Amino acid sequence: MLCTLPLCTFGQVSNAGRSVFSFMGLPVSSRINALGGSNVSLSDGDIAMGMCNPALLHANSHMMLQLNYSYYLPGTMFGSVLYGHNFGHNYFAVGIHYLDYGKMYYADKDGNKTGGSFGARDILIDVMYARQLGRMFKVGVTLKPVYSIYESYSSFALGADVGAHFQSPDSTFQMGLVLQNIGWQLKGFYSEEGGTNHEMLPLNLQLGLTYRVKHAPLRFHMQAHNLQTWYLNYEWTGLDKNATTGDIIPHNVKWYDMLFRHTIWTVEVVDKRERFYIAFSYNHRRRAELNLADQRSLAGFALGLGVRIKQVHLDFAISQMTKSNFSYQVGLTLDINSLLK
Repeated sequence: MLCTLPLCTFGQVSNAGRSVFSFMGLPVSSRINALGGSNVSLSDGDIAMGMCNPALLHANSHMMLQLNYSYYLPGTMFGSVLYGHNFGHNYFAVGIHYLDYGKMYYADKDGNKTGGSFGARDILIDVMYARQLGRMFKVGVTLKPVYSIYESYSSFALGADVGAHFQSPDSTFQMGLVLQNIGWQLKGFYSEEGGTNHEMLPLNLQLGLTYRVKHAPLRFHMQAHNLQTWYLNYEWTGLDKNATTGDIIPHNVKWYDMLFRHTIWTVEVVDKRERFYIAFSYNHRRRAELNLADQRSLAGFALGLGVRIKQVHLDFAISQMTKSNFSYQVGLTLDINSLLK
């Protein structure tokens, strides 16, 4: 028996355990983590935003190199490398994300180790493109190959994101719309009768709004995610006696609770020249899924800060993603163009 329980830990932040490649729902940078795990409306030159919505690539993303490292659980490693390059009003970027679950051991059904160990890894590549359409609109697309290997099981998939972005002339209001993870497995983890099993990627339709107060150092974000489906919970009561065979109904969750699970709320304190920020966010879905009734927890909340010193950007975020551990993310962004001058 394979001890694969650690693999499920990170799945709690994605498509409610009903799709493959759940790691694609993890925040890939400290800035995104600080904003609640996703942001599809803020375009300010941070190259990592393009991985939430390719239309968020920016003129200031040119020759930006970003490195991110995340600590979730002992023995695991999650990191990313991104680079952007522009050609006029055509913005390109590429990102590589790597998740290593660490060493795991073979064991029987009672948990007794039987000897030997194995590893598990996920790799995602984002190839992003955005095009400026006039002064206020941008559109973008991402091609994303995905590869996973768990012990002797492996899978390869190909997906895509399609997004759009609007920004008011005075830059106080921004809006983004994106459909993430359009695609499916080309090679499944296992075979079944009739051939290899192929599953869809965790589709995610998101709408985001960002508003910056004109005469105060404040910026507000509201993100609505998984708009393609209503139910976002794990527990099920079984078959509805009035439903057709095979239909299932969710565990009793109030409609307003389910509605709130689709949203992420963030407030930022940002200086006028955007060289410094403090972000505080609340993700209700994360809170509902990770909070423990008999223990105090900060699940669902995230805090982050960042500072820009000449050609170097530093970011840090902290959030609670597991029962007993906080997750920490750090990011370093270098302006290669300025450093070479």
